Amino acid sequence: MADRQILATSGGFRAGGPGKMRLRRGPLVNHAIALTGKKRPKLCFLATATGDPAARIVSMYDAFAGSDDVRVSHLELFPMPNLDDPAAHLLAQDVIWVGGGSVANLLAVWRVHGLDEIFREAWERGIVLAGVSAGSLCWH
Repeated sequence: MADRQILATSGGFRAGGPGKMRLRRGPLVNHAIALTGKKRPKLCFLATATGDPAARIVSMYDAFAGSDDVRVSHLELFPMPNLDDPAAHLLAQDVIWVGGGSVANLLAVWRVHGLDEIFREAWERGIVLAGVSAGSLCWH
């Protein structure tokens, strides 16, 4: 059985320059990546708690620009999933990082799409579940 790891944090990405949405990787994001024990792990970002705003998703990709130590992707649920098979995608990740926002809205949308059960399976498989604010509270 794989180690089951949840990294519930009060941090993650840091402000990375001019503009509120510019981000850079913080030590806790790097720690979540290191917890996988893999050389080039896969990380999927979810911004469901804020309604999947394009600017937030772009900022996440910018935070990883120029680094080759992790392969990043994202899952959007608004207005509909951006992936044909969200379950297969999530279960193929090494880290699932969830951003902050509204915990109540996040959990409701996840339940509608069946992600609550998918995340349980991800945890049982040893995928590192992490996030900040609503993205950390959701694991409890």
